[in-house]
Amino acid sequence: MSKWVEGTVVKLRRWTDKLYSLQLTADIVPFTAGQFTRLAMDIDGERVARPYSFVNGPDNPLLEFYFIIVTDGPLTHHLINLEAGDPVFIAPRGAGFFVLDEVPEADTLWMLSTGTAIGPFLSILNTDVVWQRYKKIVLVHAVRTREELTYHEEIEALLAAHPEQLQMIAFVSREDAGLAIQGRVPDAIENGALEARAGIPLMAGTSQVMICGNPGMVRDTSAVLEARGMKKNKRREPGHITTEQYWKDTD
Repeated sequence: MSKWVEGTVVKLRRWTDKLYSLQLTADIVPFTAGQFTRLAMDIDGERVARPYSFVNGPDNPLLEFYFIIVTDGPLTHHLINLEAGDPVFIAPRGAGFFVLDEVPEADTLWMLSTGTAIGPFLSILNTDVVWQRYKKIVLVHAVRTREELTYHEEIEALLAAHPEQLQMIAFVSREDAGLAIQGRVPDAIENGALEARAGIPLMAGTSQVMICGNPGMVRDTSAVLEARGMKKNKRREPGHITTEQYWKDTD
């Protein structure tokens, strides 16, 4: 199989001056919700590629990727200039293990995300299996400002379709945003604010936690949960915490 498949841009969605979603069609191998792939463009004679998570469910032929413009990034400044009908390269197979097959059973599934890392959770929530496996699902989206709380229509549709199972809790760290919790996710777990808002206990006996986003949040949230007696999931030793970092911490 070729290393790249040529896809066709359908639409570029602009959420803010820095946040975009790219929709495209391409003949790729079926992926598993929660996985990522690689997008690429030929820039100055070089094929430049970067990883992006699928936002769409696996049954949706319209592929979607949510990204933020990276100041010094070689690809995103070109992606935002794409128009309908333009070509873009995509890897033919999905990759990664941030999928439900790696997560044990529990009463409640907590999905904790920052920024564009809500993408793989939206993909997972657009499958049937997640609703069959968990009685309650709490989707958390943590951002810096109110305008970064995106995908309103998609989330509202999921809430309407699963009113007894799903709730969405927003965090905004840098401004007062009404119903959103102000602050950071690990702090809200440590002081009980997240559980109070959800009305559900976050504990080893009843919960599975998937964490996706910036490395600081992933690290600090994992530490708070481990202090509660929860442990990371391993294939040979099931636990309660499954993580995915959206980039590597360079500190």
